[in-house]
Amino acid sequence: MALPKEPRQKMINLMYIVLTALLALNVSAEILNAFKTVNNSLNAASITLDKKNNNIFEAFKQALNDASTHERAALWSPKAEKAQQLTDNMVNYIHSLKQRVLDAAKYDAATKVYNESDLEAPTRVMTDPGKAGDSLRIALQKYKDDLLALDPAISKEFASSLPIDLTIPPSNNASNRNNWSASYFYMTPAVAAITILSKFENDVKNSEAMVVDYCYQQVGAVEQVFNSYQPLVGQSSNYAMPGQQVTITAGIGAYNSEAKPNVTVDGVSVPLNSNGVAEYKFTAGGAGSYNKHVVINYFNQATGKQEQQTYDVPVTVGSPTGASVSADAVKVFYVGLDNPVSVSGGSVGDEKVQVNFSNANFHKTGPGKYIVNPIKAGENSIVTVTADGKPSTFQFKVKDVPDPVAKVGINKGGRMRANDFKAQIGVRADLENFVFEGVKFTVTGYTIVMNGAGFPNLQFRDVKGSSFTPVEDLIDKCKPGTTITIDNISVNGPGGTRYLTPIVFNLY
Repeated sequence: MALPKEPRQKMINLMYIVLTALLALNVSAEILNAFKTVNNSLNAASITLDKKNNNIFEAFKQALNDASTHERAALWSPKAEKAQQLTDNMVNYIHSLKQRVLDAAKYDAATKVYNESDLEAPTRVMTDPGKAGDSLRIALQKYKDDLLALDPAISKEFASSLPIDLTIPPSNNASNRNNWSASYFYMTPAVAAITILSKFENDVKNSEAMVVDYCYQQVGAVEQVFNSYQPLVGQSSNYAMPGQQVTITAGIGAYNSEAKPNVTVDGVSVPLNSNGVAEYKFTAGGAGSYNKHVVINYFNQATGKQEQQTYDVPVTVGSPTGASVSADAVKVFYVGLDNPVSVSGGSVGDEKVQVNFSNANFHKTGPGKYIVNPIKAGENSIVTVTADGKPSTFQFKVKDVPDPVAKVGINKGGRMRANDFKAQIGVRADLENFVFEGVKFTVTGYTIVMNGAGFPNLQFRDVKGSSFTPVEDLIDKCKPGTTITIDNISVNGPGGTRYLTPIVFNLY
């Protein structure tokens, strides 16, 4: 429309146009908070990747010191270290870009506050001609090329699956459709620009993890070893009365004569029987608890080396009253569980036995049977058994149930086939190698973050429960090169709600 000639009306119309533009530029607090949530998840996933890579480099050191793996480790360790150096340089560069955006958005180092909704700061720093956005794209492409150039085998394995995607994402702004840096950073809130840079940082660290893991796999890829040796130690009883005989058996699983095991108990050599098992018999002494030290030396054909395993076998000799206490399931009490315990007064009938547990609630379920619920982990529970007026005390450790491990299917993260991931039904929590049977944790929620191939713009979603059903539309888009981070994993089990370590999957 034509502007009126009257000056006052001109000013009113101009102010209306300016206000409309300002309203169009307003960014809601919900959107800003969503970007901060994604940024926190990306940073947590990056920390997890750093820990994983550090463990692999420690394993490289051990392989270099092992004569059987030194040659292969000496070949592949420098390539992994070069990948680490390339990554450190790239991450440092991305951090410098984050700081430039923060400074442009009036970052206060003392309060760590900046103008999160500032649209101009990322535009000035990243998208003006010749600015940092173009340099970032070039640096990411060079980083990717340098990683693939570390070895022809690495290039063949990861040429199409590294999570660094430099294609231009779709944009509603026609002027941005052919401009990579503008598509990501033009008129983008400062907090979103920081999150996008964190996304690229996470892509870089994922790429390093994939290459470093591949390098380490080559150290053990010389040959397949099918022989397996597992020393086995047992005893007829770990509780005895004075004068009672106790037998300790020791050997190795999958025994054959070439292993040539040599067994000693408390420094005394014990011969093997016809089954390759050493039997050591001794007579229990006075009341109390002590250990019998067992050492097994054997030749491991799988590694070509002489190896040694040591065990301390616990033995408890009962008190003269004959009173005893045993945990029916474990040797300790666990907080949050019903710990079944059997108590015996020896020759004294149950009606003459009184029992008390410190640091625990307990109730009797039958003659000599109790359920114990300990109160505080780290503080021992003293069990006092008074049989026919004669007290005996027994000490039990009190521990928390360990954290379960988050899994998708049987996988705890790392490389996974895209179709295998799509076939899974959700996130689960597995309590590995725990002595109690049937202790379960239920996943009550998680955050899933998708980036890389199939996701030119990072996407995330908070989910209640364990199922993948609410995110099927995202999972259907996954393909080789997609990186999936599952964070904020909450589980419910003994002791209440816990939050588990994030897991990261690199699909191929």
